[in-house]
Amino acid sequence: MSVPYETTAYEPPESPESPEEHLARLLGRTLNSFELPDETIRRLECALAYDGSLYSAHHSAGLHRETYRHTWLLDDGSALTLWELVHNTAPGGEAQHEVYLDEEELSTATARLPLPPDTPDLELPVLVQLAPMPEARHVYVPDGSSDHARRLLRRAENADRPGPDIASLLATASGHQITQAFGRPCRAGRAGLCFSLYEHAFLLSDGVEISLWEVEHTATPDGRHMCEVYATEDAARSAMERRAAQVP
Repeated sequence: MSVPYETTAYEPPESPESPEEHLARLLGRTLNSFELPDETIRRLECALAYDGSLYSAHHSAGLHRETYRHTWLLDDGSALTLWELVHNTAPGGEAQHEVYLDEEELSTATARLPLPPDTPDLELPVLVQLAPMPEARHVYVPDGSSDHARRLLRRAENADRPGPDIASLLATASGHQITQAFGRPCRAGRAGLCFSLYEHAFLLSDGVEISLWEVEHTATPDGRHMCEVYATEDAARSAMERRAAQVP
């Protein structure tokens, strides 16, 4: 299932896994990844964001199978989904991982598994676009939150980053949570251009919640990673659009 990215000591240059790393791990563990079309792999190598979740599961008499949905947001604004089937029905009972391009292939593979006849059929909806992530309740980490806020603002390179008034408020933070955000994509130009957006939510000592939005990207002349911080999500996404448009 999708797990928010969070840490108690968030220090650069450490970053969560990139979309390319999620793809590499999936292809590395699936037995039939060689069956995926080369064009599909080429498109996924330029993905801007990734989301994975458990779609369905069945456990019976020591046998099990799970289905996972892996979705990448591509640089043209479209989404591409791969379906992973995990089961232990092979001789020896070890977990087997398989990957499929569409729901029909997945359903066919699932039907071949020697599971009891009461295994429910999969009803897989057609995914036409990457849906916004549901807004979850923040679970705050009460560990050095004010110091985390100070480091976040210090590494921001944009001139319009939040000022001293916000920094003063965050000095009283008693908890924080970092979550990778998806949703409306930005337009990317150069192949391999990478954008990531994170919400840093802070709980102040008086119970007030404040969020800062961090944009990490490689839209720089030499391709290095750059960090920018904004007070609102709209401002952060606008910056992503602007930076992408400036790169040929």
